Amino acid sequence: MTEVDILKANEVKRTKCTVYTRVMGYHRPVESFNTGKQGEFSERKHFTEGNCCLEK
Repeated sequence: MTEVDILKANEVKRTKCTVYTRVMGYHRPVESFNTGKQGEFSERKHFTEGNCCLEK
């Protein structure tokens, strides 16, 4: 079963999720951004602070 098939089979159980991000000291929903800013948000890279400086 592919991922698409799984999503279609469970479509009734799914709910919309609002994603917020911090902008200039306050939180805003990403869906309110313009197209360019939404693209910029999707290109962001996430990291875990504890793992960023382990190179020796």
